[in-house]
Amino acid sequence: MTFRQDLLQRAAKLRARVVLPEGDDPRVQAAAARLTQEGIAGPIVLTEALIAAHPLREKVIAHLEGRDRARGKPSSRLPAPSSIEFGAALVALGEAEACVAGCAHPTADVIRAALRAIGTAPGTPLISSSFYLVLEPRGSGGRSSQVLTFTDCAVVPDPSAEQLVSIAFAAARDRQQLVGDAPVVAFLSYGTKGSAAGPRVDKVRDAARLFAERHPEVLSDGELQVDAALVAEVAERKAPGSPVAGRANILVFPDLDAGNIGYKLVQRLAGAAALGPLLQGLARPMSDLSRGATPTDIVEVSAMALLQGAGAGDR
Repeated sequence: MTFRQDLLQRAAKLRARVVLPEGDDPRVQAAAARLTQEGIAGPIVLTEALIAAHPLREKVIAHLEGRDRARGKPSSRLPAPSSIEFGAALVALGEAEACVAGCAHPTADVIRAALRAIGTAPGTPLISSSFYLVLEPRGSGGRSSQVLTFTDCAVVPDPSAEQLVSIAFAAARDRQQLVGDAPVVAFLSYGTKGSAAGPRVDKVRDAARLFAERHPEVLSDGELQVDAALVAEVAERKAPGSPVAGRANILVFPDLDAGNIGYKLVQRLAGAAALGPLLQGLARPMSDLSRGATPTDIVEVSAMALLQGAGAGDR
């Protein structure tokens, strides 16, 4: 069984509900049909027309108004909730376990809706994202899928060292729930262990040091070039003795340019499946989608968001 097949089977065991608030999109309709037919999840499909007469409309509006007041934003100055905000509110109210949107809206709209309706998890300073790059084995031999976490590739443009620490920890926490293996974190740069110098290298080096101090239970190292993080033979020369080098499964990119370019290169040139972007740092799961998402992408991200939520009680 491949990782992607296992992902759907594990999600099905949760018997959970996922809100798909872009229900006018044919891709969403196709994904909802598959979620139902294969018993992966119970989809709640919303459209702008449907929410106008939704039986939970007053409850949703009351929740959003309360959240607005708590954030110092009077609701009288805000427009009526969009279908994305409505879907996020259903998750916040416990009427669904996750919300997945973004195939018809930009990431900024999805994040704004999540912040308005759900908010960040306790002790979490920011929202970030991860892609899960899945490389399936070629030919026979019994090898399992290789799954790499790429973070952050969609949200934080130029993270500080402190923000890189938060991004890495959120990714490590989710990886245990979604993939089931122990996280091994590499903070990436254009130099390895002092081979380069400059403020951008210093930022990554500082992030790696802070992460190791705060989360010693997670294997981590940096600064590492990506070949030293992934290839044992290269690591032996560039980073001998590193606890991570050559076997990283979480790649923390120094900025959004590097992360976004990196995941797309692996997706397009290596034929990897890019699952995500999965939002990190929210109190309850709400995930983004690429606007080029296929129905299969929507199904798989829905399964991931539901599994992410299943581990929320451990946070």
